[in-house]
Amino acid sequence: MKNTLIKYAIPSVCFCSFLLIFISCGPNYTIEDKETFRLIHHTDGPTLGYHKESGVTHIIKEGKAFKDSNKNNQIEPYENWELPIEERVKDLAQRLSVEEIAGLMLYSSHQSIPGSSRGFTSSTYDGKPYRESGKVPSALSDQQMKFFKEDYLRHVLITQVESPAVSAQWNNNAQAYVESLGYGIPVNISSDPRNRSIAETEYNAGAGGQISMWPTTLGIAATFNADLMYQFGEIASQEYRALGIATALSPQIDLATEPRWSRFTGTMGEDPKLATDLARAYVDGFQSTHQKGWGNHSVNAMVKHWPGGGPEEGGRDGHYGYGAYAVYPGNNLSDHLMPFVEGAFKLKGETKMASAIMPYYTISKGLGNEAVGNGYNFYVLTSLLREKYKYEGVICTDWGITRDVSAIDRFEGKPWGVELLSEAQRHYKALVAGVDQFGGNNNLGPVLEAYQMGVNEIGEASMRERFEASAIRLLLNIFQTGLFENPYLDIPETTKTVGNSTFMTAGYEAQLRSVVLLKNKNNTLPLEAKKKVYIPKRYIAPSVSWFGNVTPEREEDPFNLDIVSNYYTVVTDPQEADFALVGIESPNGGVGYDAEDVNQGGNGYVPISLQYKPYTASSARKTSLAGGSPLENFRDRSYYGKTVKTKNETDLELISTTHQKMGDKPVIVIMRLSNPAVPAEFEKITSALLVHMGVQDQALMEILSGNFEPSGLLPFQMPKDMITVEQQYEDVPRDMIPYEDSEGNSYDFAFGLNWKGVIKDERVKKYQ
Repeated sequence: MKNTLIKYAIPSVCFCSFLLIFISCGPNYTIEDKETFRLIHHTDGPTLGYHKESGVTHIIKEGKAFKDSNKNNQIEPYENWELPIEERVKDLAQRLSVEEIAGLMLYSSHQSIPGSSRGFTSSTYDGKPYRESGKVPSALSDQQMKFFKEDYLRHVLITQVESPAVSAQWNNNAQAYVESLGYGIPVNISSDPRNRSIAETEYNAGAGGQISMWPTTLGIAATFNADLMYQFGEIASQEYRALGIATALSPQIDLATEPRWSRFTGTMGEDPKLATDLARAYVDGFQSTHQKGWGNHSVNAMVKHWPGGGPEEGGRDGHYGYGAYAVYPGNNLSDHLMPFVEGAFKLKGETKMASAIMPYYTISKGLGNEAVGNGYNFYVLTSLLREKYKYEGVICTDWGITRDVSAIDRFEGKPWGVELLSEAQRHYKALVAGVDQFGGNNNLGPVLEAYQMGVNEIGEASMRERFEASAIRLLLNIFQTGLFENPYLDIPETTKTVGNSTFMTAGYEAQLRSVVLLKNKNNTLPLEAKKKVYIPKRYIAPSVSWFGNVTPEREEDPFNLDIVSNYYTVVTDPQEADFALVGIESPNGGVGYDAEDVNQGGNGYVPISLQYKPYTASSARKTSLAGGSPLENFRDRSYYGKTVKTKNETDLELISTTHQKMGDKPVIVIMRLSNPAVPAEFEKITSALLVHMGVQDQALMEILSGNFEPSGLLPFQMPKDMITVEQQYEDVPRDMIPYEDSEGNSYDFAFGLNWKGVIKDERVKKYQ
């Protein structure tokens, strides 16, 4: 159906004529009818949008249009876009019922569009799985309609989407549905980071794609370039808004001081100054695109994880009970706070500070008077965050902290320190600590129970005031991103914006700049085009992800051979090759817990290794710094003397056997890093070593061939051995002995090579 544009005269002044009996002014807007929704464009004001069948209309006052969101034929203060946002927000918060405010406090569990048939993103449509329902992929599921209408939920986390167009249409469907309810509060859609690189995809500036592809934030950190991080934020925010996403559950600005932590790859490295500059740039780029301040181009940034999730004891992660503790053996909380208080809370742009923050699951040992997770810790959230550092935005828990858990190694709820409380009691304790919103909760009930607990303790008036304070913060993030005025998307514009060639080019260039050259013996690189290359297949061991997804064992080519063939001649016989190219990943040393150890009489705690060969923790602590859980009958979590095998030891074998097959010919190793690694096991038998944190294969070939000179720097240390890993403090940056290679170079923070040798530019001077 074609759009209908109804135009009105829009004079800037009233023109008088002696022939007219009266003087009149024309309207200050035009109306554009889309297929399902209507847009009202003001010449000096916002564009309004509402669905034609939601019951919402517009009211004209003094030549201007205002949405009648609550359908009462009056312009309430919250509907009046001429008023300051703060005044509108307070007006609406006062109107909401306790149930409606409780609904605002909910942040949905992970939503796949369309919903899957099983797993934690499963959904039904008229009671049937999606593929049996006959529904279009953008349809609302039964569960979504329920939590929108009955639980008053307005904050949704989306994960997988079938396409940008489907995402945009789902947004429009969701917005139309909630617009018909109550006060017409729009849906605030959010996402975890989406702009990852797909290695085997060939870069083509004119092709476009699902979304622009960038290195991880750790990869961008390897460029040591805050301007590049800001550019990423600007571009990603435009793509997010085109998908309907108005809140980013990012950036992850935890200081990566513990090299074994499984979430290391999502950080901005281990240096507090670099991470601070990058955190500020990221949030500025998302919230204040093109330096405009808040508006319909902005994306709320929810920085995580306060007060820094990096110092996990032994590297174990807080998604599980065995990783419930963060420790500070170096008494160094201050470095972990820097990216927040000096970065995300002190923006250069007009939005001033990140609009939301997420505390981590962990119990930060020694912070406050209670050994409870950060989402329940009054000292961490109120005394430190609100009062000392004057943070004004939304505090949203990490996902699932109020749910139950049945075992120390089960991926269930994460109520660390409050396992014995009921679900409602956990909600109340979090509210008392300072929380505004509950991540991963779709159910209104426990929040209302928590409200009643507060009424019983401090009275109805005080508890209502407490709820309204959270409602104001939550509504502010919806208002300031323009959703109240127009939450609807033009789907053709979405498809033109997301993954367009300009954005793809920017992401690809960032990938090139993020690759770090660590070794280049005898100037092995760059290599001439069309040389013959041998690429051994890589063995992938069977595995199970956090979410229970099973990956079977297999062998695979580590690079897209079609892409490689554009640069070199791929051969299968090492004897014919001029050089070998070995693709590996950093050692996968496990999670730090093994149920089999329990079966054999142990405590379950084992080392996390950053080397490929079996590792025995003979230098580990004999007594852990932290411990204690109602799910265990002991406190000491030491793994001293235990041995662990790396899941991808075959990567080391691959380098060794390839070296033997190649004889004196060059062996080039390209290593994708998710954590720092111990290069001592293989470096000496390599001619060149490159590391990256997630790039397309074509970017790697551009560097190997000399079309692009490497410029990346390590945003962390590569350790000499596992002894220095065990002896470093979880909370202290850059306190390991770095590895020194056969060329005499130390793989320390800010080290990298270009074709001339060790890089010693302004970036190195500034941060090293």
